[in-house]
Amino acid sequence: MKIMYRRCAGLDIHQKSIAVCIRIVKGHCREPELHTAIFGTFSEDLERLRGWLRDHKVKQVAMESTGVYWIPIWNVLERKPTRFELMLLNPQHVRALPGCKTDMQDCERIAELLQYGLVRASFVPPVPIRELRDLTRARVHVQQDRNRVINRIHRLLESANIKLASVLSNIVGSTGRAILDGLAMEGLVRPEALAMLATHKRLKGKREEFRQALRCERSEHFRFLLSQLLGELDWLDAKLALLERHIGERMRPYEDLLGRLCRIPGVQILTAWAIIAEIGTDMTRFADAAHLASWAGLCPGNAESAGKRHSGRTRKGNSYLRRALCQSAWAASRKHDSFLSAVFLRVARRSGLKKAAIALAHRLLIIIFSMLRDGTEYQELGGDYFDRMHPERTAQRLIRRLDRLGFDIIANPRPAT
Repeated sequence: MKIMYRRCAGLDIHQKSIAVCIRIVKGHCREPELHTAIFGTFSEDLERLRGWLRDHKVKQVAMESTGVYWIPIWNVLERKPTRFELMLLNPQHVRALPGCKTDMQDCERIAELLQYGLVRASFVPPVPIRELRDLTRARVHVQQDRNRVINRIHRLLESANIKLASVLSNIVGSTGRAILDGLAMEGLVRPEALAMLATHKRLKGKREEFRQALRCERSEHFRFLLSQLLGELDWLDAKLALLERHIGERMRPYEDLLGRLCRIPGVQILTAWAIIAEIGTDMTRFADAAHLASWAGLCPGNAESAGKRHSGRTRKGNSYLRRALCQSAWAASRKHDSFLSAVFLRVARRSGLKKAAIALAHRLLIIIFSMLRDGTEYQELGGDYFDRMHPERTAQRLIRRLDRLGFDIIANPRPAT
């Protein structure tokens, strides 16, 4: 087997220790020279690890993606002036054989696989993109916390037989929030007075429904819990606004790219932020669009045995990118007279809505890959793109459909103009 690197190192990373193995092949000798050591994970230990690798003139270093413990090691080893060629490995690709697993055996196996080029590197973006990724993911978590608080408010209202959600779609909107503040106030607040808070022109005709929905017995216990939840909601709203302002400032160098991404149907500014933060702007890190779709977990799985294709479930990929693109796919599916909605309906007709959403998210990612790689704009092909591509197929399908409804159809094509 061909040796790719004559001098390389493998790291087996844990919370408190790092097992390191250096493999060196000299001249025509096929038997490698091994150097092993164990380091701690404090900052001083990582600096000693860096110096030890530099003293042995190692350039290529591979490590497993072990929780978050690999991140500080990666940050130390990628610093200048001695920047190593780092490779992050998927733990599923370097599993040990049963009965052959110790820390030293793990790092020796990683170093051996790296030396013969038998491992693939995972995508690790540069530092500015990693920082953006931290911010956008933090925003996702805050938004999820906010949704949970809203759900708890809804549950509390229902437990007190306050049917606000039955007459108002957004219970924490401007009207809903004014009513909730009134419910949390001390003293007796009449349902008629709360119903008068519905000042929007679309809600004025529903004031009687509001009065009936808000008639209840509000105890001190209910008001205390509601005020606590409203305070938590205000805190999360302020935290969300602060994060969005900070992300907006960090995204200023990508304003042109953000504008081009937002021209895609279904893609809004929050989705564009997530796309740039998760995959960056350098598409040379991916061989082609299919590799990017596989990395994101937006392509069918391969499971075939004895000539039979089994489950086609999508693999686990980047959950944050997949989440954002699936949300955009559902939004794009509702766009009138657009190519993306035509793709959604085309797949949904034979495979169902959920698979159609995944297929459309896959198509969106391919479009985004081409735009980032080539610097192009999104070109709308129109909702009748597939009809124009194969007009005779469309005509035959419609004729068969009318025939099933009991119509006799004679279709003659118009002369070309």
